[in-house]
Amino acid sequence: RKNWAAGPEIHDFERELADYVGSNYAVAFNSGTSALFAAMIAYGLENGDEVIVPSFTFIATANAPLFVGARPVFAEIEEQSYGLDPEDVLERINPRTKAIMPIHYGGCPCRIKELREIAEDHDLILIEDAAEALGARVGSKRVGSFGDSSILSFCQNKIITTGEGGAVVTNSKTIFEKLSLICSQGRLENSAYFDSTESGDYIDLGYNFRMPSMAAALGISQLHKADKIAEWRRAKASYMRARLSDIEEIEVFKEPEGDFHVYQMFTIRIMGGRSRRDALMSYLMSEGIMTKVYFPPVHLTKFYKSLGFNEGDLPRTEEISSQVLSLPIFPSLTEERMDYIVEKIQEFFEAE
Repeated sequence: RKNWAAGPEIHDFERELADYVGSNYAVAFNSGTSALFAAMIAYGLENGDEVIVPSFTFIATANAPLFVGARPVFAEIEEQSYGLDPEDVLERINPRTKAIMPIHYGGCPCRIKELREIAEDHDLILIEDAAEALGARVGSKRVGSFGDSSILSFCQNKIITTGEGGAVVTNSKTIFEKLSLICSQGRLENSAYFDSTESGDYIDLGYNFRMPSMAAALGISQLHKADKIAEWRRAKASYMRARLSDIEEIEVFKEPEGDFHVYQMFTIRIMGGRSRRDALMSYLMSEGIMTKVYFPPVHLTKFYKSLGFNEGDLPRTEEISSQVLSLPIFPSLTEERMDYIVEKIQEFFEAE
């Protein structure tokens, strides 16, 4: 095959993805991080600008503004969805603020309608980081369709996967055209590059952020199963929630009423703080159960501390992060295995 890098599968995937989310356009990238970077460039964010983001997220969300010289401003999360707290976001808006970039934590919609109203009222760009939430909905409207643009990720632990990959979806033709140039070296047209003697023209500065054709083909196949995958995950989450409901020492994450959570993660909150949470995590690992903390606060990483961020900057975020633990959840997880996970959690607390 001669066109593995820029074949028709890419455009096909982009069209289907835009239709699925409910947007006019989509541009596929080789990772969600590349997609975040490209969105920052496309919106012209630059030195001196500020972007309000959560610290309770994967670090790429916070890093994206830094890629273009802008500054991430961390805001608190709220207790139900673990998404950005609209009230705290309002407190952090100033003349340098140019954008708000919320995430939909673990597949659960954040309070995106309120954040959209804030963005509109203050003439700010709203970029949804929906990396973990493909298929999630607020009412009948899918997340990813509320913002000016939205970021998706297709790495191995997301709702659908292309092995590695990402996308930006948008209703703006101007942003779509800019993203199309950014992702492929600033070249005006990419689909015939490897099938033609013509080199094409380069009209802007761009990067090699293309999603390869093979990944896009896999993405199409995965996208056709996205709703089924979400239902499988929701069924596993429902079973786990029912089995865990009698354990007083934990609080099970519950989706806000009216929202459709796709459970990219299944998160519990351990009452008693970090030491108790960490002890449970170690015990489960010794019993063959892999768990993980999603997420340690970004502002307390070594790098962000070097930028001047400190413990105590976001008390609520820090408290929640010290108590959460994500348990295994995936479509092929059996009831027998889920029962085993619950039994080991029960054993841990009974032995305390």
